[in-house]
Amino acid sequence: MATLIHTLSDHSDDVNYCAFSSSCLATCSLDKTIRVYSLSDFAELPYSPLEGHAYAVHCCCFSPSGLVLASCSTDGTSALWDTRDGRRLAVLQQPGASPVIPCQACPSFCGLFAFHSSDLCGKLYRSGKVKGGSLMACAFSPDGDFFVTGSSSGDLTIWDDKMRCLYNEKAHDLGVTCCDFSSHPVSDSENGFKYFQMASCGQDNHIKLWLILFADFLGVQLKYKCTLNGHSAPVLACAFSCDGQMIVSGSVDKCVIIYETSTGNTLHILSQHTRYVTTCAFAPRSPLLATGSMDKTVHIWQLDLKQPCAGGTVENESKVAIEDWSEDDVSAWLCAQNLADFVGLFKMNNIDGKELLNLTKESLANELKIESLGLRSKVLQKIEELRMTMTSVSVPDEFLCPITRELMKDPVIATDGYSYEREAMENWISNRRSSPMTNLPLQSLMLTPNRTLKMAISRWLETQQK
Repeated sequence: MATLIHTLSDHSDDVNYCAFSSSCLATCSLDKTIRVYSLSDFAELPYSPLEGHAYAVHCCCFSPSGLVLASCSTDGTSALWDTRDGRRLAVLQQPGASPVIPCQACPSFCGLFAFHSSDLCGKLYRSGKVKGGSLMACAFSPDGDFFVTGSSSGDLTIWDDKMRCLYNEKAHDLGVTCCDFSSHPVSDSENGFKYFQMASCGQDNHIKLWLILFADFLGVQLKYKCTLNGHSAPVLACAFSCDGQMIVSGSVDKCVIIYETSTGNTLHILSQHTRYVTTCAFAPRSPLLATGSMDKTVHIWQLDLKQPCAGGTVENESKVAIEDWSEDDVSAWLCAQNLADFVGLFKMNNIDGKELLNLTKESLANELKIESLGLRSKVLQKIEELRMTMTSVSVPDEFLCPITRELMKDPVIATDGYSYEREAMENWISNRRSSPMTNLPLQSLMLTPNRTLKMAISRWLETQQK
């Protein structure tokens, strides 16, 4: 079920784009402004709206840490804003002052911006000429090694991180309007490869799913997977949920459709907007969906992600305190988190709610004998999310080590572009040369201190002690 829980009506003209960080929602509009809201109560932040563009703002996106917001405009400029106080950090001029339409964030890039380790600097890059049309869409692979652009002529073009064109294919007859990557790779059991999954949409009313393999010894392979139908007019926006299990689209037909990625089945059709739906985005850490429209509004939707399980369902975790859960309650919770394979193991070890909350990476490895580091991290992440629901203040996701899911004390940046706790990453690379986040080979084992992130964590800790 998708429930409309809030509507933002502050823009005075068409809403062009919306983007989430772990704590904020940003929206931009034809009215030349960017507005930023808190996810805790959807109140507009004191420094909002951000003003400075001379014409319509087409797109906005957050840097990986959420400390910087980028925006691009018809006025031929792209701006970088400090999300802590709304200061404009930089203005980047597009050569020739031509309109800048798409921007997109990844571990090392944000559309046409390169974010340095300080996360406060931007540099303009040119990717080369797009064949036969204007660049309308841009999406980076989860590892940041390559990106895809979509053009008004209907082409999808794959570029590497040196801005070299690797592949080009006609995808949508009447033009590409948007594209997005799933952060979860797809396994090819027959060949033993893992593919990045990407979606594109266009003026032909279709959403298409693609599989992309990027490997040094194979080059680039782009495989068409399927087409998702349902819209009766051009599709203007598409986006994956953070777990990759759903994809949402918005269209000129005024509808928002949510699909199940694995089957292509339609889960929800939302028709509350009164004009074209121009943008849609899933929140990274909560079951929220934002949709924006030419009706000047942004709708916030709450998604019911509870799933049935043979052992029952956790209908409302707040009805029974988590520490009072029975073993059956824990089993139901595991099923709801797609961890049903662990039900037998947890029952055998008599894990109830209290025991669940006390589990650590050591007990998962030594007592429950979960050998896979990836599976331990996944279980620990879900337990950490449970712990957060018991407190009024949650730790920002970017402050947690992707390996241990614990607050980082000495964060370092690896060559895959992600930040990790130094000790955890050193232990990781002592046994392998692959990225914990992407499973792709690391170009180097060098670890660079992330001083900006360390300072941000320190400041956050200080605010919690007041």
